Amino acid sequence: MSGVLAMILAGGEGKRLMPLTISRSKPSVPFGGSYRLIDFVLNNFVNSGFLRIYVLTQYKSQSLYMHLKNGWSVNGIPGAFIDAIPAQMRISREWYQGTADAIYQNLQFIEEQYPEHVAVFGSDHIYKMDIRQMVDYHKINDAALTVSALRLPIDICSKRFGVIEVNTQGQMIGFEEKPLKPKEIPGDPGFCLVSMGNYVFKANVLKRVLLKDKDFPDSSHDFGRDIIPKLFKEEKVMVYNMRDNKIIGENEDVYWRDVGTIDAYWSAHMDLLGEKPRFSMSNQKWPLHTFYPPLPPASFTDTYDHKSSVSQSLISAGCLIRGATINRSVIGFRCVAENGANVDGCVLIGDDKIGHGAKIRNAILDRYVEIAPGFSLGYDPQQDSKLIDKNNPKGVYISPQGIIVIPQGMRLGFD
Repeated sequence: MSGVLAMILAGGEGKRLMPLTISRSKPSVPFGGSYRLIDFVLNNFVNSGFLRIYVLTQYKSQSLYMHLKNGWSVNGIPGAFIDAIPAQMRISREWYQGTADAIYQNLQFIEEQYPEHVAVFGSDHIYKMDIRQMVDYHKINDAALTVSALRLPIDICSKRFGVIEVNTQGQMIGFEEKPLKPKEIPGDPGFCLVSMGNYVFKANVLKRVLLKDKDFPDSSHDFGRDIIPKLFKEEKVMVYNMRDNKIIGENEDVYWRDVGTIDAYWSAHMDLLGEKPRFSMSNQKWPLHTFYPPLPPASFTDTYDHKSSVSQSLISAGCLIRGATINRSVIGFRCVAENGANVDGCVLIGDDKIGHGAKIRNAILDRYVEIAPGFSLGYDPQQDSKLIDKNNPKGVYISPQGIIVIPQGMRLGFD
């Protein structure tokens, strides 16, 4: 696959994930105890045999840069690289104005690699995809552009996704970016076909449309809003159905989760749990790589009056569970749960401490959060609401579904 260059868009600010994005970009938000959001698209490319990858960063990129440096080096493989490219204002004095502008401002890096095809993918979704299959489909159909798509219930599509219409050959014949009233798939009431935000372009087509788009003063310089709606009317744009993508060892049902909100982020974590999780991270045929710090295994000890109990949960390395009960939770690196503590339906991102006898439920704790002994969180809505400071948008947040988010470094229940 030497003729394919990957460009991963990783500059998202992630406003709807606040306060988790106070000090990091959306793609670098931790996920699943040991990973970052960007790890999933990187694993998709690497497991598919693509090792020429640029990662385009922008907002609060230091955390992401260090993660890539520590965990995604491909030194020693001739012609292979996974390189971060920060926003450098090479062409204008402005930040990236849209997804298409991010690629346009880095055309130089594409031209230096002489690819036949360029894969432009996002970095903030949870899924597995053999990208080779999409590239093969793109080549067989001699498409100018191929867009990956997924069938989703229409009631979750309004104002969230680009909605596609295709003919019987799979060619795009209609596209609307985040419409209020999405069009149903003909003959499939209640469902629509949505863009996953993953594109494979012929390199010469990509360069031509970007150069053309830059001269439109009314353009938002976005693939979904500007490039695709024009291109499918002029050239052959094919749609690759994600349900045709097969990976050995994976369920037949395709899993793809947009984790752009706190509720979606929490729900995606719950999908990792149980005897048969909706999204498995243990398929050895499709290994999920990340940066793993040098830590000892998690430790589980009983105390004089409590036994440690863990069920339906993921516990990361370096954790100390000392007579605590953990249920239906995902616990990140180096967390401590003390004697008699109870953690239920929670996501602990890492370096968190739950004091003895404390109870927390349906909460997300960013790093370095400390819960005082005996403190209760997630059991009394009125008491929880008192934690919110309306004058501090970076403080405690409670989602529409009642998920409580505690920002980095906060200490709760201490005088």
